[in-house]
Amino acid sequence: MIARTLFSSEHETFRDSARRFMDEEVKPNDERWQEQGYVDREVWLKAGRNGFLCMSMPEDYGGAGADKLYSMVLIEEQARANNSSLGWGLHSEIVAPYLLNYGSEHLKRAYLPKMASGEAIGAIAMSEPGAGSDLQAVKTSAVRKGDRYLVNGSKTFITNGWNADLVIVVAKTDPAKGAKGTSLLVVDTTMKGFAKGKRLKKMGLKGQDTAELFFDNVEVPAENLLGQENNGFVYLMQELPWERMQIAIAAAAKSEAAIAWTIDYVRERKAFGKPVASFQNTRFKLAELATQAQVMRVFVDRCMELLLEKKLDTATASMAKYWASDLENRIIDECLQLHGGYGYMWEFPIAQAYVDARVSRIYGGTNEIMKEVISRSLGLG
Repeated sequence: MIARTLFSSEHETFRDSARRFMDEEVKPNDERWQEQGYVDREVWLKAGRNGFLCMSMPEDYGGAGADKLYSMVLIEEQARANNSSLGWGLHSEIVAPYLLNYGSEHLKRAYLPKMASGEAIGAIAMSEPGAGSDLQAVKTSAVRKGDRYLVNGSKTFITNGWNADLVIVVAKTDPAKGAKGTSLLVVDTTMKGFAKGKRLKKMGLKGQDTAELFFDNVEVPAENLLGQENNGFVYLMQELPWERMQIAIAAAAKSEAAIAWTIDYVRERKAFGKPVASFQNTRFKLAELATQAQVMRVFVDRCMELLLEKKLDTATASMAKYWASDLENRIIDECLQLHGGYGYMWEFPIAQAYVDARVSRIYGGTNEIMKEVISRSLGLG
């Protein structure tokens, strides 16, 4: 296998720490989290104390000022632990950067230290019952009234929505401009008129709380606007490469984990008096899957290098997201097949991985949208 060159010894020491945390604090609780539909807040606080939240944020705001490779390590270790309950990635790598890059100093001081400690949980509200990938279709409105915005509307499929203490809301401040009339506002979940709906029951990611959110004349201080009014679409686009890379990173790590589980299984499982691993079909199939995973790994790692060099464009990040998530689903499906009937049993990790993987082709921008972005970079459309 091709040796990875991304990480230093410090990154690998951190990997050991992250893996230990997953083994001791996450795996023993994950079944209960899946049953209740959300993660206990106590594990967020423990993650904060261990420095696992908002790691790339400057120390001045409670972070570690670490490079994104530490975030990559944490994403990989969560994937290898077969955990889909923790919403840390969205909290630390999507919500916090919007606040850091576009928020006022007041907003940063009010929320970022608490996000780093796990005291405050962040969410971002984009999707609506009638608007997914199409931001022009967003109906949630934010109307300026003096030093306030009145926010009205509803959101759905919001990760961390049930536990959230603050929500970055994508709203229309100038509906006539379509997507270019979009703004980002920070809504504190204690504000009057804000309400959390039911936790949504999903096919996979069962322990990751996903909720509906409602806004009924919520009065949001004008200072809670991120950046400039009507520039929300621009800000969302600027953060996309890293958001999409996180999905690709998890897909590569989960694919490698699925292959490892399957190799262990076929060595132990017997059919017709022989280990399943002894059959040529099994060996050839795993050889194919290992090759595909290796190609994915090299591509994802190279894209990460480009990201660190600030050279990763949106089209290439879209390639990584679409291709890695598509391949992840194919690899896990083939691995489940090699488990036979046991692959369909929830007690085997491949079963959970199978249902969890499906959404990776939908969230972060559907893979069809990724292909649209790529085709435009080719001068088509």
